[in-house]
Amino acid sequence: MIYIHQIASVSPQKELVVASLDEVNESAHNVLKVVEPKYEGIPLSILRRMGKAVRMGVGTALPLINQLEFPLNGIVIGTANGGMEDCIKFLNQVIEFEEGTLTPTNFVQSTPNAIASQLSLLSANKGYNITHVNRGLAFENALLDVWMLLKENSTHTYLLGGVEEISSYNYNIDYLADWFKKEETSNKKMYDSQTEGTLSGEGSAMFIVNAVPTNALAQIDALQLMHTEDVTEIEKQLNYFLKQHVADGESIDLLLSGENGDIRPRHFFEAVECILSGATVARFKHLTGDFATASALALTIACQLIQSNVLPDHMIKMDRKKKNLKKVLIYNQHKGVQHSFILVSKP
Repeated sequence: MIYIHQIASVSPQKELVVASLDEVNESAHNVLKVVEPKYEGIPLSILRRMGKAVRMGVGTALPLINQLEFPLNGIVIGTANGGMEDCIKFLNQVIEFEEGTLTPTNFVQSTPNAIASQLSLLSANKGYNITHVNRGLAFENALLDVWMLLKENSTHTYLLGGVEEISSYNYNIDYLADWFKKEETSNKKMYDSQTEGTLSGEGSAMFIVNAVPTNALAQIDALQLMHTEDVTEIEKQLNYFLKQHVADGESIDLLLSGENGDIRPRHFFEAVECILSGATVARFKHLTGDFATASALALTIACQLIQSNVLPDHMIKMDRKKKNLKKVLIYNQHKGVQHSFILVSKP
């Protein structure tokens, strides 16, 4: 079991869980870009050289690390395309300058592990340092890695995170592959859409986690990763997941659904909702947009909802009048192939 003690995020919203739909920042041209803070914890000489993904990841995590009163034993990050924009800039320079004098900064920050490595350098952390790059399950694999680490080292504390930026390279490829909507669609009305594609998003979420329940914000009870295009397999795996991890007499209070306005994977969400017929159903991607590690921001939202016990109306799809949000199941999917369940509960 993993206990979450501190959380921080950068998202397209000033506050990730906003009270009303009127306060939700609206998408522009089917894109939800993050509202970036001042990143006061990063020296300006370093900040101005950082690519956006590195800036978001380091800016989110560094304050958490600096607040710790005990050593951090490792940094584990999940990202599908971290640093991709800098990679393309570097490759364009290779062509433009005919492999002559190139800017080293873009090269240094062009790999996905640039976020974890920068955090290690800025915090002088010499512990475990790894980045998981597994497309739509990158954050879940990072979470699984931390889970195994804590089973081996129950006294350790880790930084767990998920980061993604909207790079023009990846956006254009996914747009041409019909993963994003062609028609102008507002994030405030995206769930009413009857067309293919979703809205592109980005963000960063960081967590200080360990195996100590004292003063924890939330606990992660279980995790399930799946690769399938068969909805019956999702149903089968969910029923088994609930049988294994939800005790008799208990139930899921809230399903935090990764529904994204694309009609193609909608049958997956409907199947999950049918099995969890007693749970309130809430959606979050009108706040974040859709991207490979959106489940990291979903986990942040789940922690906030468990703590506040207040669910904004604009997130609700089906209201079962649950008074206490003690058990939250996050279900997310990526491009109809990669799926995950994360069970979060109140400590």
